[in-house]
Amino acid sequence: MFTGLIETIGTVLSIDRRGDVTNLIIEAPEISPELSENESISVSGACLSVVKAGHTSFIAEMMGETVAVTKLGMLKPPDKVNLERALKVGDRLGGHIVLGHVEGIGVVSEISKKTQTSTVRINADASIMHYIVPKGSIAVDGVSLTVIDVTETDFTVGIIPSTLKLTTLGELEGWRTGKSRNGYNR
Repeated sequence: MFTGLIETIGTVLSIDRRGDVTNLIIEAPEISPELSENESISVSGACLSVVKAGHTSFIAEMMGETVAVTKLGMLKPPDKVNLERALKVGDRLGGHIVLGHVEGIGVVSEISKKTQTSTVRINADASIMHYIVPKGSIAVDGVSLTVIDVTETDFTVGIIPSTLKLTTLGELEGWRTGKSRNGYNR
């Protein structure tokens, strides 16, 4: 389990597809030395297993289903990913409980920037929209957020300055303008 409070941003160094297993090699010097084999880690919201950790990077395994239904299947070096280690018993619970089981990929359709904050509208498939409720919790790219409003086809979330600065959500404008791939993990 995770909280949706991102510890650091990692950089995808390479992607190694071998049969039905895909390995993500991620540079993350802030947390890599503390990771251990078989540890769970949230990579942009998806729970993956660490198979090898070094001083500055680690390798996490994904199966075909993860590649198919998450943003992780669209990654290319040097894309950035949000990283969070799993909770330990006794840790403080900020954010909200995030399991790391991604429901789908959505598309950013609008970003309303204010002086310091942003409101983001995300279109999502009808099959998952019925799970999203106004003022409920949601993880977008692994980041714990509160839903502002919901329609049949989309929802909005607000993003505060520290979240824009400390996560990949600060790059959302690029998603909308086509500088990066449209997508998020929900």
